[in-house]
Amino acid sequence: MPGFELFGNAERKEVNDVLDNGVLMRYGFDGMRNGHWKSKELEATLQQTLKSKHVQLVSSGTAAVTVALAVAGVGAGDEVIIPAFTFVASFEAILALGAIPVLVDIDDTLTLDPKAVEKAITSKTKAVMVVQMCGSMGDMDALQKICNKHSLLLIEDACQAIGGTYKGKPLGSIGDLGCFSFDFVKTITCGEGGAVITNNEAYYINADHYSDHGHDHIGNDRGAETHPFLGYNFRISELHAAVGLAQVKRLPDFLAIQKRNYTILREALSAIPEVTFRTVPDGGEESYAFLNFFLPSLEIAQKVSKGFKEQGVDGCFHYFDNNWHYIRKWDHLKELKSLYPISEEIKKNLENLTTKDFSQSDHFIGRNLSCLIKLSWTEDEVKQRAEKMVSVIKQSNI
Repeated sequence: MPGFELFGNAERKEVNDVLDNGVLMRYGFDGMRNGHWKSKELEATLQQTLKSKHVQLVSSGTAAVTVALAVAGVGAGDEVIIPAFTFVASFEAILALGAIPVLVDIDDTLTLDPKAVEKAITSKTKAVMVVQMCGSMGDMDALQKICNKHSLLLIEDACQAIGGTYKGKPLGSIGDLGCFSFDFVKTITCGEGGAVITNNEAYYINADHYSDHGHDHIGNDRGAETHPFLGYNFRISELHAAVGLAQVKRLPDFLAIQKRNYTILREALSAIPEVTFRTVPDGGEESYAFLNFFLPSLEIAQKVSKGFKEQGVDGCFHYFDNNWHYIRKWDHLKELKSLYPISEEIKKNLENLTTKDFSQSDHFIGRNLSCLIKLSWTEDEVKQRAEKMVSVIKQSNI
């Protein structure tokens, strides 16, 4: 990742189709399209790629999470369990619906710890959202078992994990609903875009309507369509879908490149006894978009992170001190810095974020470095990168 590294004639061809007919909107203007329906084509291709009955394209990964929660009935006062290590969009989407994000610890998969999930369930819990950060998954069987036991929704945020699988199933297709992002730095990019996938027809119909102002999309006259319920504008454009259509057809090639580059780096780091790697559950295969490894301590991880930067090893993230991805630096959430009034119920339920113990998550995130795997690297460049990484780690007094 990211897919923009390998933009070429395929993307230009799909975009030019849209520019030639001039219809940038995914709905309506049938007579002007000359048969080009890029959003519909991308949805159909994603159905096959992700082995899902239904796909609804939306404007972003954040929109995908918001729509997925909304169409399954998550709203005011409902609690949604999410990991302490995620992207800010996770809690943004929940708060936007008037629901309450409940943050819990991760384990060595870097995703939800099933034991922490079980402890966090209350009478108000409506959904568990597993966020498959950096291309891999949690213990999906355990999480599914918990959700079944308590009659909870299992939402998969697979925004960073397209191409990953669990027991032969694409990530995103295992839970009740799956969410994907196709923003500019994802393995498959539309520039901006996202998708909601599901095998539940009712959820799909809701997503189709909800993401387009509640339009029912019945008939050929958009102005005559009815609105069965309230909706909002989370539409993708044909230009964005055109880029994604070209990219998704190249996904197998992208994944093969990622796996090659990942494997070279991992094999080099495996020679250092003190380096361990994130746990991938039995039956799982990550997307190889990131190489995640643990060092013996927070101090060594900080030292290695600094050394990587000094040696030009870019794209390696130490999320412990990151403002976007870990609870430790989310002061705007802890202090509820909102432009509009927040309900008293949400305020009360988030009061403990400033004092809650996330030491288990600190133990994993503090020692973890997450290295982006680029598509544009040559094999020689990856080997040179591996040598630098090994050298920096060995010089850290590990």
